[in-house]
Amino acid sequence: MDESLTSRVSAVAALDEPTRRRLYDFVVRQPAPVTRDAAAEALGLSRSTVVFHLDRLVGQGLLEVVSERRTGGPGAGRPSKLYRRADQQIAVSLPDRQYELAGQLLATAVQEADATGRSPRTILERLARQLGQDIGRASRDAHHVMEVLEDFGFEPRRLDTEIILGNCPFHTLAQQHTDLVCGMNLSLLTGLLDELNATDLTARLQPQPGHCCVRLQQQANP
Repeated sequence: MDESLTSRVSAVAALDEPTRRRLYDFVVRQPAPVTRDAAAEALGLSRSTVVFHLDRLVGQGLLEVVSERRTGGPGAGRPSKLYRRADQQIAVSLPDRQYELAGQLLATAVQEADATGRSPRTILERLARQLGQDIGRASRDAHHVMEVLEDFGFEPRRLDTEIILGNCPFHTLAQQHTDLVCGMNLSLLTGLLDELNATDLTARLQPQPGHCCVRLQQQANP
């Protein structure tokens, strides 16, 4: 399990503790950040218990701390620590899915198509290829192709002269809109291989139940 997924699983697992979940639910339902004392009073808990669990939620990235003076005027005391929901989104999917990324690509393609009158599908495939190149560029110095594919959630497996992708990060979308999403996926992987200079591999559409619609085929030696 990669570090990012481990941290997300840990964050979600933190809410399995009943008191911590009650505190989280209380904080996120308030119209403004809340103090430790307010949370303790509302839930009938000791301040030390509240402090422990709130700080644990902050450490997991579920809540964040803001400072605010609760009283003004000369000689006002130190700012109080207040808690609110963290801005970041935490989602866990097993196997790994990338629906938000697909949504961004599709929305950008539609927006550009409206502005230019060009084919949304052509634009989508270009954007996906550029994204694959960006992913490859960010990983080129540190990773092998298999590692990059693993990090992205494709679950790559070598089989003779092919790399089979055991998971499609766009699975549900690909089932509902096969031609569109598989074409996007093929473009993304083609861009990735190009940027990683993986000239011995070619991305091809080869749908098979239980696997990604794209396979990476080893080029025969001349």
